[in-house]
Amino acid sequence: MFSKDRWNEILEALTANKFRTFLTAFGVFWGITILVLLLALTNGLKNGVTASFDNFATNSMFMWVQRTSIPYKGLPKGRRFDYKVDDVQAIKQEFPELKYVSPRNSLGGYQGASNVIRGTKTGAFRIYGDYPEFIKQKPMDITEGRFINYSDINDSRKVCAIGPDVIAGLYDKNEEIIGSYIKINGVNFMVIGTFKMTNSQGDSEEEANTIFIPFTAFGKAFNRGDNVGWMAITAHDQTSITEVKEKVFDFLKVRHRVHPDDQSAIGHRDLAEQFGRVNGLFNILTVVGYFVGALILMSGIIGISNIMLIVVKERTKEIGVRRALGASPWNIKSQILQESLILTILSGMVGVAFSAGVIYLMNYLLSIYGPVENFVNPSVSMSVIFTALTILVVSGLLAGLIPANSATKMKPVDALRIE
Repeated sequence: MFSKDRWNEILEALTANKFRTFLTAFGVFWGITILVLLLALTNGLKNGVTASFDNFATNSMFMWVQRTSIPYKGLPKGRRFDYKVDDVQAIKQEFPELKYVSPRNSLGGYQGASNVIRGTKTGAFRIYGDYPEFIKQKPMDITEGRFINYSDINDSRKVCAIGPDVIAGLYDKNEEIIGSYIKINGVNFMVIGTFKMTNSQGDSEEEANTIFIPFTAFGKAFNRGDNVGWMAITAHDQTSITEVKEKVFDFLKVRHRVHPDDQSAIGHRDLAEQFGRVNGLFNILTVVGYFVGALILMSGIIGISNIMLIVVKERTKEIGVRRALGASPWNIKSQILQESLILTILSGMVGVAFSAGVIYLMNYLLSIYGPVENFVNPSVSMSVIFTALTILVVSGLLAGLIPANSATKMKPVDALRIE
């Protein structure tokens, strides 16, 4: 029940020694600020590191061919084989738990020799032969036109979608792009779309220098036949690609006469496994952040408890008078607890507001000066704020508990005798 007199008493007690109250509150302010900032920095680091997965579906893996390390069925060690288009269809039929199986071929590189020409302009770019599903595995923004589709695949159309740096290298400003032609290793391709990667850190140099063409057109134009350089495989959400991959490897080993125990013949990069490790690491860092912040906050709480003990001692005679006039032990205890709780919550909320301002400033500077490698969008969720509030309430009660018990243990007669 609201009592104006009670709140006036609490306010008078807290402002009686302003400097002491300020120093006491600063411990809680600093503890909650460190707690929130540690969690925000951890989250920013997590966002930056996970962005390095380039928004590729994290329940995915890349798979490619390496040399065999064990002779098998009359075939020598060190043999190299190729995946075939038939392997893709066989994997899809054998493993219904897989969502996408995308064969890929690649050519050139953005740091290699010039392989693309348009008029008098040339450039060195990465060329990928892909299927339409790839845009679902690695989302990208189509800024103009479209991505490759199954009509392009079925008809082996010589069309392509190009990245922003390809445009910058081959086209003049305001020049029409869609419908124009570029020559890749001597073969003409019509541009049907432009894209940029949906990466929160911005397009990497290699991504921006990428050209996508239909897989079938790639095979015919560059004499790859039905060979597959590598595959991008994504499992359905209810199935982990990590649990399926060994079965896929065993299936391909049988098809290509590779020894069952040969661990070197098939190379792969399991994004789900790597993503799980990253999440595990940052879960640990989050726990460490809570632990360190709680320890610092605890020092502030101990300071409040000590000050409240001093306040109780200073007000011993006042407490004796109130007890003599009929104040109940709970009435005395509740006032001490309220004073402690208010001091803790006020200083803590100022800490939360201050840390929110620091987080806003960090994001503002990042938006002006550009992204920092492996650090993106430091922030905290509302659940963290509610957790901080819960910690503040519990801490405030704990800080006032010992002084409150001390105040109620005094007998009125003894309290009135103290000078």
